[in-house]
Amino acid sequence: MPMPRRFPASLAAFLVLWLGGPGPAQAQDPAPALSAAEMEAFLLEAELTDVRDAGAGVTGSQRASASDGRLTHDVHIQSVDIRRSRFVARGARVELNFRDSYLYNVAAYRLAVLLGIDNVPMSVLRRVDGRPAAVTWWVDDVAMTEGERVDQRAMGPDPARTSRQFYTQYVFDELIQNRDRNQGNTLWTTDWKMWLIDHTRAFRQDVELTRPERLLRIDGELLDALRGLTAEAVEAALGDVLSGGERSSVMRRRDLLLQHFDDRIARFGERGVVLDPEPAP
Repeated sequence: MPMPRRFPASLAAFLVLWLGGPGPAQAQDPAPALSAAEMEAFLLEAELTDVRDAGAGVTGSQRASASDGRLTHDVHIQSVDIRRSRFVARGARVELNFRDSYLYNVAAYRLAVLLGIDNVPMSVLRRVDGRPAAVTWWVDDVAMTEGERVDQRAMGPDPARTSRQFYTQYVFDELIQNRDRNQGNTLWTTDWKMWLIDHTRAFRQDVELTRPERLLRIDGELLDALRGLTAEAVEAALGDVLSGGERSSVMRRRDLLLQHFDDRIARFGERGVVLDPEPAP
């Protein structure tokens, strides 16, 4: 299977991540700031060593040390690509035409970039031991999983900021039809930033809002990005990782989200629904 093309640098440039600091399981030297293009090149080209089980999940994902001779950093490797005509998910819910695929990790990252969402780790397509895989930046400075946050009943030093991140997560998960957002694949770093990981069971073709009761508010910039999202932009960014039907379903769910929030704005007013831009740190 030939590997799909590299994600266009012009889209990757939306996101710049600051790297470095110790991860939860292995200390790493502080790394310099990398641009999105530099990070992408690192993930595509770095040598992978010390490959081991990632320690969580059910799809045999792996953790590895990546190095390009200057920078060393851990990565997450997923090569799962399972199709089932019928699959019984948690809660005895039957899902038809089920797929669990590494491609969706890459698709989630790219779509997040299109929307200006900066808390989905960069993920690229490359071959690992001869197999196509998603290689994803390992999130540093993880303080807790969402499950641990719930157990601690913690909202951090700025509960409004924490709540705001949940609102964005709810919108994103509806857009990508993510039915597997369990408490282990939402992470919180020490600066109380939410990171959304492991999207291999997203991008279903159902066109519905699964939990509209959670869609109470939305960041204004995200709402504008949803309004400006076009089928052409989605095809350009995701055409090599999502089928035409999957891309069409994204756009149709986008339409449902816009209708939902437009209805709420008409009912409660813009100030009651749309969040102002977050102040710069």
